[in-house]
Amino acid sequence: MTVALTNIHPTAVIDAGASLGNDVIVGPYCIIGDGVELGSRCVLHNHVSLTGPASIGENNEFYPHCAIGGRSQDLKYEAEPTYLNIGSGNTFREFVTVNRGTSQGDSTSIGNDGHFLAYSHVAHDCVVGNGVIFSNNGTLAGHVTVEDNAILGGLSAIHQFCRVGRHAITGGCSKIVQDVPPFMIADGNPAQVRGVNTVGLQRHGFSEDQIRALKQAYKVIFKRNLTLDEALAELKGLYSGEGVECPVNELIAFVEASQRGIIR
Repeated sequence: MTVALTNIHPTAVIDAGASLGNDVIVGPYCIIGDGVELGSRCVLHNHVSLTGPASIGENNEFYPHCAIGGRSQDLKYEAEPTYLNIGSGNTFREFVTVNRGTSQGDSTSIGNDGHFLAYSHVAHDCVVGNGVIFSNNGTLAGHVTVEDNAILGGLSAIHQFCRVGRHAITGGCSKIVQDVPPFMIADGNPAQVRGVNTVGLQRHGFSEDQIRALKQAYKVIFKRNLTLDEALAELKGLYSGEGVECPVNELIAFVEASQRGIIR
């Protein structure tokens, strides 16, 4: 066990194979397992379980009864060495669960500055970006991708292999069985795209012109009864000269890359 300038409660159990950075606080009845690398200035309040192999960055905060880095719940998992990688600046509230990958060498990955509220779950082999918010009981099945600054509403459930695009938001209790396009609001059971995430985009500095373009794209894809190919062809004609920085072109690329199809 490597420990430097930490504050560890005497009831905590830390495996000899764990590594802790500087100024880490480990509260009562926490367990840190073999192969856990915990960055500086992390805080474990109490009754937190960290299981390795896991690499966890700096300034992460873990509230009571989090279970982070547990083995995959995939029934195909046969105890192969798999991994969890977590960035820095995340908050994991009470009873959050995050599982490692399934197949040998596979990883579950979480970026930076996310907020995972009580009882939310990140399953095996998921890739979660930066600045996300998972509301209470937001749940990912295996192999889900959630891009930067996406928000999951409370009790949202995401089917395996789905993607949630950048700056997208799901309504509470939504059932997501296909990809949620970036910049959009998805809501319902099963979910449908209801509009553009205007407030979220404004908060993240998108210009009025960018938001106006996305609202036009929303109407073309979701409101005009065009086939998806027809809608994309029309949008490419309108925005092909705008470059990759144009959010409509990002939306087009996301839709074209979809394997499960998009929510409409």
